Amino acid sequence: MEPLGNAVDWVKVASYCAAGFCMGIGTIGPALGQGMIGAKACENLAKRPESANIISRTMMIAMVFVESAAIYALVIALLLVFK
Repeated sequence: MEPLGNAVDWVKVASYCAAGFCMGIGTIGPALGQGMIGAKACENLAKRPESANIISRTMMIAMVFVESAAIYALVIALLLVFK
């Protein structure tokens, strides 16, 4: 029969691996989305420099919404590590 301490160590290892996997997979989408938002904003600024304020403001609002998915992944990863 194995001691109980060994089982607790495997639970921690699994928790850390799951947290890393959660952050790795959970940030791929937001990173790609932010890159696309930035690229399109630069294209539109080059085409219409007179509307720079509107484009920049809209880009920042879109970045906030895209970043929220990465923040959710971080919260889940932290819950996995500390619970």
